[in-house]
Amino acid sequence: MTKKHWFLLETEQQYNDAVARYETIKSATAGEDQQEKLLLVHLIETYENKHWDLPEVDPIEMIKIRMEDFGYKAADLAAVYGDKGTVSKVLNYKQPLSLTMIRKFSELLRLPASALVKEYKLCD
Repeated sequence: MTKKHWFLLETEQQYNDAVARYETIKSATAGEDQQEKLLLVHLIETYENKHWDLPEVDPIEMIKIRMEDFGYKAADLAAVYGDKGTVSKVLNYKQPLSLTMIRKFSELLRLPASALVKEYKLCD
């Protein structure tokens, strides 16, 4: 199989191809696949920052918007995170996002982690 040479992503098709390839090699930890994975992360993030205008909302609202976009429920987030109670508390502003949640939800919802680390108020 010939190795694909990656360039700046300029079209949605190129973006989709890059995301698909990333999904294939995302658990690579060494060698050429690791280097390709790191390059793809950079290319995908650059494309998303250029083409996706994220609204100025707090991280929880951002998560809820993306859940709606993808048709996800809280149970889908809990399946990825592993704890339904904690996900419920986070979505109801009772508990802050953890670093693990930010990583997992960023990947699941295709959101830049930087959009999820912003400060927001919790409810009492």
